[in-house]
Amino acid sequence: MEVLSQRVTANNWGNYAVNSTNISIYTLAQCYGDLSHNDCLQCYAASRTRLPRCLPAVSGRIFLDGCFLRYDSYGFFNESVDASLDSVNCNSSTIGAGSGVGLEFGRNVGELIDNLTASAVVNEGYAVRGSKGVFGLAECWNTVSREGCRACLAKANREVRGCLPSREGRALNAGCYLRYSTEKFFSNQSQTNSDSGLSLAIALPVVAFCMLCLFAAYAAYGRWKKRKQERNNLGQISYSYNKSNLNFKYETLEKATDYFDPSRKVGQGGAGSVYRGTLPNGKTVAVKRLFFSTRQWVDEFFNEINLISGIEHKNLVKLLGCSIEGPENKNKVKILNWKERYNIIVGTAEGIAFLHGGSENRIIHRDIKSSNVLLDENLDPKIADFGLARCFAADKTHLSTGIAGTLGYMAPEYLVKGQLTEKADVYSYGVLVLEIVCGRKNNAFVDSGSLLQTVWKLFKTDRLTEAVDPCLKGDFPAMEASKVLRIGLLCAQASTAQRPSMEEVVQMLTDENYEIPEPKQPPFLNTSAISANSTMSSYSVNSLTSNNVRRLEASYASTESFSVQSSDGQSRSEEIRLKVEN
Repeated sequence: MEVLSQRVTANNWGNYAVNSTNISIYTLAQCYGDLSHNDCLQCYAASRTRLPRCLPAVSGRIFLDGCFLRYDSYGFFNESVDASLDSVNCNSSTIGAGSGVGLEFGRNVGELIDNLTASAVVNEGYAVRGSKGVFGLAECWNTVSREGCRACLAKANREVRGCLPSREGRALNAGCYLRYSTEKFFSNQSQTNSDSGLSLAIALPVVAFCMLCLFAAYAAYGRWKKRKQERNNLGQISYSYNKSNLNFKYETLEKATDYFDPSRKVGQGGAGSVYRGTLPNGKTVAVKRLFFSTRQWVDEFFNEINLISGIEHKNLVKLLGCSIEGPENKNKVKILNWKERYNIIVGTAEGIAFLHGGSENRIIHRDIKSSNVLLDENLDPKIADFGLARCFAADKTHLSTGIAGTLGYMAPEYLVKGQLTEKADVYSYGVLVLEIVCGRKNNAFVDSGSLLQTVWKLFKTDRLTEAVDPCLKGDFPAMEASKVLRIGLLCAQASTAQRPSMEEVVQMLTDENYEIPEPKQPPFLNTSAISANSTMSSYSVNSLTSNNVRRLEASYASTESFSVQSSDGQSRSEEIRLKVEN
């Protein structure tokens, strides 16, 4: 995968093979021709994060609407079709089955994909086209011969027609990819062979009138269905929070945040934003303003409400209430001194330890990172954002669950196998500790390697204090700083058995006589597959606002987020939950 990453970075595609006496592995990754270089790298990174879900199978294929990734135990590079694994993905939404409109639509699709597949064969295996309200893309893998491309697209042409009268269809074959849709999904930059006319023109007035009526009815049905879903979601939320007597007026929260003034925003996430607010009684609060565009975000809202409404600890955010209604002061910068950083490190450890064993339920947070630690007016830490948290039964050794969290903070056993234990939070905490002490991000896009790798090298050469944030200008206790960095490395061990529990971490931090084990080499997550030029937001160096509620932000670019085109037949964009911050 490392070699493949380098080749994709250089050429937007690549293949590679490793042969040994025990096993042979062949890999191929390719972005479709309409993607820019940065979009290609992001799509490839997204496909690579999904690859562990295929393991331990000896082969795997990942089709995203922007790229393709495959590994197998045999040389498949010239393979154009596969009778057992080639498939078709059809959208459930249809156009006028059996009607004149449906027949006209079917003819338009047939004409489009005929022209599209013929163009791709003579155009180095790639073509996009739009005509008469239908859009399409064809892509053959670069390792497939011209005749193989022709055979693959011919099969895809035949099979994707079986999706009609669906509004969208995809053929997912061994040597190629073919898609048509009523929505324009490809990038303008590569539409070099599109027809100039993209309007839908019907010769017969009667047919035109029927189409207008059909589209109007479909649009009305879509609006009705959306409103019904919103009512259902709000009804469920209302039932959930009314049971807990957590009721705030929307107007109260508007006024508390100066009507959600941008200057009061302290954080941005995939499902909404966080604002600093002041209630009528003078209490300073953090207000999370959410929007619900997917069922997943609604479920995470339920999850957070149910979990944190029943627990209370000095280092955990306390839920005061919520509202389901609804429609410049410059931030001062403050460099955290060593005592303040140490207080945050200890308080965060105590909060996580309480989640793991101090409350009625064992809770795994799953998204421990700097942007999920709020600071109050005394700079005491409050762990926030329980949208991904999971309860953990006392008789369970681990949970097998879908991968969710933030790349760079995720434990290797969870990222690769989906096995979730408290030790996943311990790993994330270890990374957080190193970031707070060093003032830089773990998976930074620099040639010198990740933060884990840097600190480990300094530890091996007995130069740990060189890792401490230079903004402190040497004003810190060297022995204590070295101890904290060793604890961070110990928490970030590759083996779960070698990581301490959070209760042990608290003892290490607060008991001067507690013997700290020697850390082993941590895992190093390579991020070379993602471009350093990808869009990111930048935060100030170890800066915090001087207002009463602050978001902990170390000196690094914020976690990336990106959308990729999913192949679920429902929506082109899919948020990758591994990267949830903008």
